[in-house]
Amino acid sequence: MTTAAPPRPAPAFVTGLRHHGARTALIGDGERLTYAELADRVDDAAVALGGGDRRLVLLAASSTVPSLIAYLAALRCGHVVLLAPAGDPGTIDALRGAWHPDIVVGPDGDITTNPGGRRHELHDDLALLLATSGSTGSPRLVRLAGASLDANAAAIADYLDIRPTDRAVTTLPLHYCYGLSVVHSNLLAGAALVLTDASVTEPAFWDRVRAHRATSLHGVPHSFALLERTGFAEMDLPHLRYVTQAGGRLVPDRVRHWARIGQERGWRFVVMYGQTEATARMAYLPPEVAATAPDAIGVAIPGGELRIDDPDDDGVGEIVYRGPNVMLGYAHTPADLALGRTVTELRTGDLGRRRPDGLFQVTGRRSRFVKPFGVRVDLDALETLVAGKGLTAAVTGDDTRLVIAVERPRAADGPLAEATAEHDLAARARELLAARLHLPAGAVAVVVVDDLPRRPNGKLDHPAVATLAPTGTAPTGTAPTHTSHNRVHEIFARTFPGQELDDRASFVDLGGDSLTYVGVSADLERALGELPQGWDTIPLGDLASRATPTRAPSRWSRLESVIVLRALAIVLVVGEHDHLWSLLGGAHLLLAIAGWTFSRFLLTRGDDQDATPGVSARLPRRILRSAALIAVPSSLWILLRATMTGSVHYADALLLGSVFHPLVQGYWFVDSLVQILVAMALLFTVPAVRRFERRHRFGLPAIVLAASLTLRLVPSYDRIVTSDLYSTHLVIWLFVLGWMLHRAVTPLQRTVTVAAALVLVPSFFGTGYERAAIVLVGLGVLLFVERIRVPRVLVAPLTAIAGASLGIYLTHFALLTLLDVGVPPVVLVALGLVVGIAAWRLGNAAVRRVVLRHGVRRGPVPAPVSTAPC
Repeated sequence: MTTAAPPRPAPAFVTGLRHHGARTALIGDGERLTYAELADRVDDAAVALGGGDRRLVLLAASSTVPSLIAYLAALRCGHVVLLAPAGDPGTIDALRGAWHPDIVVGPDGDITTNPGGRRHELHDDLALLLATSGSTGSPRLVRLAGASLDANAAAIADYLDIRPTDRAVTTLPLHYCYGLSVVHSNLLAGAALVLTDASVTEPAFWDRVRAHRATSLHGVPHSFALLERTGFAEMDLPHLRYVTQAGGRLVPDRVRHWARIGQERGWRFVVMYGQTEATARMAYLPPEVAATAPDAIGVAIPGGELRIDDPDDDGVGEIVYRGPNVMLGYAHTPADLALGRTVTELRTGDLGRRRPDGLFQVTGRRSRFVKPFGVRVDLDALETLVAGKGLTAAVTGDDTRLVIAVERPRAADGPLAEATAEHDLAARARELLAARLHLPAGAVAVVVVDDLPRRPNGKLDHPAVATLAPTGTAPTGTAPTHTSHNRVHEIFARTFPGQELDDRASFVDLGGDSLTYVGVSADLERALGELPQGWDTIPLGDLASRATPTRAPSRWSRLESVIVLRALAIVLVVGEHDHLWSLLGGAHLLLAIAGWTFSRFLLTRGDDQDATPGVSARLPRRILRSAALIAVPSSLWILLRATMTGSVHYADALLLGSVFHPLVQGYWFVDSLVQILVAMALLFTVPAVRRFERRHRFGLPAIVLAASLTLRLVPSYDRIVTSDLYSTHLVIWLFVLGWMLHRAVTPLQRTVTVAAALVLVPSFFGTGYERAAIVLVGLGVLLFVERIRVPRVLVAPLTAIAGASLGIYLTHFALLTLLDVGVPPVVLVALGLVVGIAAWRLGNAAVRRVVLRHGVRRGPVPAPVSTAPC
């Protein structure tokens, strides 16, 4: 029987095809269609499918032009489409037997009318049927309305900023909701689809990506494991704008990795969260916070909302989603296709919490908890733990035992090497579980496999994992030592006295700044060996888990270039003032470094979401707190000096020397830095500026740099050379150039930054060629050299000097009178460094406690960062 009422209109991404006219719509094997041509082909296919009565159409979907045209034509006719994988005849036969479709469309668009089929009663709103995640042959289907397809496509196109000029590659099957959502959202936006069934491991796939200038790639966690093997991170893909990930949890370390690669290569990395029951997408993680909140799923998509149902004392409960893209309900039999909406909100089955920064985080699955020997075990958390140790593994089990399957690395040199590697992998996995769970040996089975079992959509097949290990006992393992692990916590406790240390918080989260960073990085290197890139944003727990037993150090170490540069710059300043040499430019280089660290430590946090109540003003407060960490010790020292010498005035403690007596250089660097930070705080009080900065990380400093250059047209006091080089409004551009330097990650951005430096620096210093050269070399090192190899014996003095650079700058002026009594300059330089380091270590901790006392928030997620960028 058929429905009497007319069906709802077809989705907008179907009816609006012709609106996009001559734009490229599809690029397939050997053919390219414009939107107008696609609309014509869809109309022709719709005639072949037949109008009038609505029918149930089973489509064997593939990433081909005929298959996609058939899908759009069926929606255009108002038919209900049931998607199946084209390459799985068994699933297609199972679906035909269970649902009795009226029409079957093959992968090439060939149409077969089912002679034994019957007319179904189809609800007016029903447009699409998809199998649930468990198995495409499952008798349970998800019923989706046409309006839900439209709503989800529009939301995705919105938060991904899909443009008509974009070209998306079909890296995922079209019968899978994630792959289908890529099609819907790009067609809605008028973008092009590059259709291919090739794997990302095949050279032909990348040939198509380059030839057709693809702007987006999409993958599940397994896809990204394959991408790592192909060398994707090193590929030159200048047209790529963004990469998305969904279809399962990507471990935080890999999220950070791909976010960093994206930043370096100039594309956005967007982690997404969804289910078939939500037409695909429920939440996304804004790319600007991927590095700082890699364990979060982000915020609800436009038009949707998330909430935590029945939270426990830790705020953990079931994640519930409500929005226009929620399914109509499930269908268990053909009779259910006549049902209307039976679901108004989606209970995801995922456990999670809403973090203080407003982002949502999944903590586990209700169905992925087991209790062997009375020990409650979160299997998802175990998989994350194992992945964090560098093992590719799947964990499953029940209340009697656990099974962990570990994937064998690809490289092996013969049978002996393979056997040794397998033994080592199993031992590592057993040691890890023994230390974490304290279960008896017989409760854990470990098996090493070539490839983990996966479903057709790339997700892990946990039921298949359970069959890999026979029932029986497993060999026991020994628990690892925690000495190195504890050393990492001790370093953080010493650096942040009085603060509650949470394993989810990073150095930046805890209030780490560019001065404490220097000492902590040196201490951590001794505990961890060479530090992982971006360690300052890695949660404490993850960082501590990388600790290795103490071993004999090599004679060389690789220090971050910013540490070496800061140490050399302050030594240049002291040496010039003590007449050991006449090399100028150290203080100006420090100002550029201050801008670089301002960007690194203050503008990388993800808690300034203006839509989140109570946090929109955090960034300006953090900047002001940073200024205070410089201003307070500087003012106190200047007041002390004013009581002892007439060369320093009490008014100088206001750090407005350029106002009161601009002809005297004095503490110009501190004056300028504090004033610049206050100006930055005022700039970022404007919500529109904060939003612009999050979307245009390089664009904002470029604009501010251009604006700061206009200040050089403002006449300084008496237009003398000293004022031209030291007045705040004339040197602010150096700070902004350092900020811009940190944000320059693409080849074009770096080229623009280098060009700006080559023009601005020499023109500013005029005939001071050696000063311009010192600043330019320092900027070049900061931009292109991440680490510098130095003798290990120099690590301690370099980090001590760099960490106390502000203290050295402040105190060395008091020692200049020793030149008059015959103290050699080289001795005076050494004395200035030692006194400055000692004074900084004595006074800094007390000053930090005073400044941060009202800024540190106790609890699981610590206080906003306070950064002293000098």
